[in-house]
Amino acid sequence: MKKSLLFSLILCFHFWSSSIAECNDDYKKTENSQVKLFVFGDSYADTGNWNNSATSSWNVPYGMTYPGKPTGRFSDGRILTDYIASYLEIETPIPYEQWNLLSSVDKSEKQKFGMNYAYGGTGVFNTDVSRPNMTSQIDILERLITQSKVYTKPDFLSSIALVSIGGNDYSYYLKHPSNLTVSQFTKMIINQFTMNLERIQSLGIQKIGVTKMGTIGCLPAVTSLSEYKSCTQGLNAVAASHNILLQQSVDLLNKKTKDATFFTLDLYNAFMTSLQSGTSKHESILKPCCEGVTANYECGNVEGNVAKYTVCEKPGSAFFWDKVHPAQNGWYQVYVAIQPTLKTILNTTP
Repeated sequence: MKKSLLFSLILCFHFWSSSIAECNDDYKKTENSQVKLFVFGDSYADTGNWNNSATSSWNVPYGMTYPGKPTGRFSDGRILTDYIASYLEIETPIPYEQWNLLSSVDKSEKQKFGMNYAYGGTGVFNTDVSRPNMTSQIDILERLITQSKVYTKPDFLSSIALVSIGGNDYSYYLKHPSNLTVSQFTKMIINQFTMNLERIQSLGIQKIGVTKMGTIGCLPAVTSLSEYKSCTQGLNAVAASHNILLQQSVDLLNKKTKDATFFTLDLYNAFMTSLQSGTSKHESILKPCCEGVTANYECGNVEGNVAKYTVCEKPGSAFFWDKVHPAQNGWYQVYVAIQPTLKTILNTTP
């Protein structure tokens, strides 16, 4: 990789990367089984596991579109997790950290829709943030099953997992010296990720959806270098190579289990299609709605009670919210693009 490419990717993934659905005949509440959604991964899936003093996702203007205040989501509103929950016709599963603070009675009520173990900034391996990596996230659910008995085998009869894998591992790799090539490191990620998927399945979860990496070369953190006029194809090539190995791994897992337990959600093509065909009413579609007033600030930053960020006039028309994350509108477009996959997979009785 050229030095400029490495620099762009480091900029791209710093701390951050760190008509709703029609009725589904199989994955919905029945007399004996409540569908549950279990979520693992990073900021593309995290709905509030970071505490409110550690990240800007708990600062205004995050959450301004939905629900009208910050909730810990890295967006102005709903994210992928919310839309998949809506497809399943359930409430968005509660973040583990928030569930852990509830009374026993409230815990029992909230856990019936599943639980979210995703933490923004984390990866398959350890990153620069002090939050559970994917293996540790799975450990949390396993403890709730084996030690706390929060969930039992019948709870997983209509269960689904959403597993989000982004670029945080690549960021860490680039910022810390290594003898591995990018290709070798990608293989390491996919190998560990495959073991993680097998663990999730072993817990009894019936269907496991895995996100492919999005178009990282089109993120505002990168396109700002071209004044938001064009994507960096070299970075998109890294994501494309990652996705090829990921799909191969998922295919092998399904052959091994003799059942289509695992499926991929193609964020790469969903992002690309939305960006190529979409329109934005606030300058370039590659430009984030919320950004720092200078390069030294980011969305949500405040200094001396003075906001050090700007917000576009129409967030509902933006694809990107900040320099790494989609806006609610962007996530909705992605959801529409992957909805046929959800319908095909989740209408099949596990």
